[in-house]
Amino acid sequence: MSQADDIRLSFEFFPPKTAEGQEKLNKVRADLSAFAPEFFSVTYGAGGSTRSNTKDAVKSILNAGEGAAPHLSFGGDNSETIRELIEEYRNIGIERLVALRGDMPSGMGGSSQLVYANELVGFIRQEFGDHFKLEVAAYPEIHPEAKSYAEDVKYLKQKLDAGANSALTQYFYNPDAYFFFIDQCQKAGIDKPIYPGIMPIMNYKNLARFSKSCGAEIPRWLAKRLEDFGDDNASIKAFGIDMISDLCETLLENDAPGLHFYTMNQTEPTASIVRNLGLIPIEQES
Repeated sequence: MSQADDIRLSFEFFPPKTAEGQEKLNKVRADLSAFAPEFFSVTYGAGGSTRSNTKDAVKSILNAGEGAAPHLSFGGDNSETIRELIEEYRNIGIERLVALRGDMPSGMGGSSQLVYANELVGFIRQEFGDHFKLEVAAYPEIHPEAKSYAEDVKYLKQKLDAGANSALTQYFYNPDAYFFFIDQCQKAGIDKPIYPGIMPIMNYKNLARFSKSCGAEIPRWLAKRLEDFGDDNASIKAFGIDMISDLCETLLENDAPGLHFYTMNQTEPTASIVRNLGLIPIEQES
C-alpha cells in the first residue's frame, strides 16, 4: 500500500507540562512530519485546564510549518472567553479546530453555558463563518453516556448538521464496530467523512484502565493475548505494531477515508505502523 491522495493522516498530542516535555514533543512532531500528516491535533483539559499549554504546543507546531488543530470545549467558560480564544487561534493562523463537549466543573451550571458539541459548532459557525474546518468526536462503540445506539448516531448527525466538516472516532480494536457504525450513520443521512481513531498498544495495564474509563472495548481474545505477555512491554509493543497495522490495513481496504493516531506523544509505535502500511509521501518513495 502506498500513500494515496485520498488517505488522510493526522496525529494527536496532549500538551506537555514542562519545557523538557515540549522539547521532546518537538522531536516527535519532527519525526512524524515525515509522513506528511494533514494536521497535528492538541488536546484540551477538562474545563480548559490546559488552555495555555495547549496554545503553546499549537504555536510550536505552527512555527514548524505544520497544520495544527487545537481541541476546544466550553466546559465552564462563557461565550466571550471562548470567542476570544478562537479569535486568538484565528489570528495566529489556525484553520482547523476539534470541537468537543466540555465537562462542566463540579458545582457549576446554568442555561447560559454551551456544553454540547453541536452548540459549540453552531457558535463557531455563527461567529467565524467558514474560516475553520471543524472536527467533532464520534463513538463507533457508542459514548458511555448514550441512552441508545440510535440516539448516539442522531447526536453525531446534529454535530455535523450544525456545520462540522468531519468526525474523528474514539479508538477501537474491532473493525466491524467501525464498519457497522458507518453503515448506521449512512442510513441516518450522514455523508461526511468519519476518520477512525487508532490507539497503538504500548502498555496493557494502562490501556485496560483507560479503556474502562472511556468505554472503549478491548476484545476478549486481545485482552487474553496481551495478558500472556505479562510485564514484557517490548513484546507487547511488537505484537501491537503487527496487530494495529493489520487493523489499519483492513480499515483502509474497506474505504476508511484516513487514520487519526493517538500518539501519546511518542514517535513509536505510530511511525512503525504507518511505515508498515506504506503510507509514505510520494516524494520520499525511492
